[in-house]
Amino acid sequence: MAIPTSRAKDAADIQINREKCTGCGSCVNVCSDLCLKLQNGKACKSETSIFGCIGCGHCMAICPTEAIEIFGRTISPDDLFDLPPKESAADYSQILSLFNRRRSIRKFQDRAIEPAVIDKILLAAKTAPMGLPPSDVNVLVLDSKEKIRAFAKDFCKYLENMKWFVSAWFLALMRPFWGKANDEMFKGFVRPLFKVYPEKMKQNINVVNYDAPLAMYFYGSPYTDPADPIIAATYAMIAAESLGLGTCMLGAVHPLIQNGSKARIFREKYGIKFTSREGLFVAFGYPAIKYKKGVKRTFASVTIH
Repeated sequence: MAIPTSRAKDAADIQINREKCTGCGSCVNVCSDLCLKLQNGKACKSETSIFGCIGCGHCMAICPTEAIEIFGRTISPDDLFDLPPKESAADYSQILSLFNRRRSIRKFQDRAIEPAVIDKILLAAKTAPMGLPPSDVNVLVLDSKEKIRAFAKDFCKYLENMKWFVSAWFLALMRPFWGKANDEMFKGFVRPLFKVYPEKMKQNINVVNYDAPLAMYFYGSPYTDPADPIIAATYAMIAAESLGLGTCMLGAVHPLIQNGSKARIFREKYGIKFTSREGLFVAFGYPAIKYKKGVKRTFASVTIH
């Protein structure tokens, strides 16, 4: 028994070195799946596992004597590393300062982003929490202004072949099925987008992805926790801000390339492996504009119950 993902169908294998085990119980306390128990003063596998070992690695990471090793679901003892010292971590004021400095940037310098910087962004994004290991997040990287403009042109052509999707008859037909909010969103946002994107591109103005020097598309698989690609994209944006880059979320592309034969052809051209319930494009680049002021943001509501 195991929870399937696109990368793993079987449970991970827990191996316990009884000679090293001191019976401290740390592994038992940390395992949320009840895979482990103490018996005769030693850790051992239990018969009460809920899903089978999902390969989170917590027991292996917490064991003070390195008595536990996990193999499978893309994890092994080679994946362990020493945590950075606490004093090296950013404190709250530093984190909040970084968050407050980040703005959506749509004007970029005509400057390529170095491969080493791209690697750092991806390295940071890989640390994002996930609903279930191993991560089912996939990333498409477009690493030049030329590639990004080509993508935008293809997307505009794709929209021109899909105009029926925002036609009056189609929206009237779908309104009873997808409700008032979706109807308002299509009329107020999606329909203008279908018009403006191709028209601007014909004027050699790219408002799809702003001719950024780098873009990444974070998406999942049919097995993915819907939040996972969004969290990974957020980590990438935070990392980019720390590296002196500006970022902008591009929310319009993902939902429009999920369904239908034309969408499948578009995805295949760019090596996008799966349809995904949630996904996010992010544009990156060195900002061409500097802000001196921020704008306060608010939640719709905060309920303390």
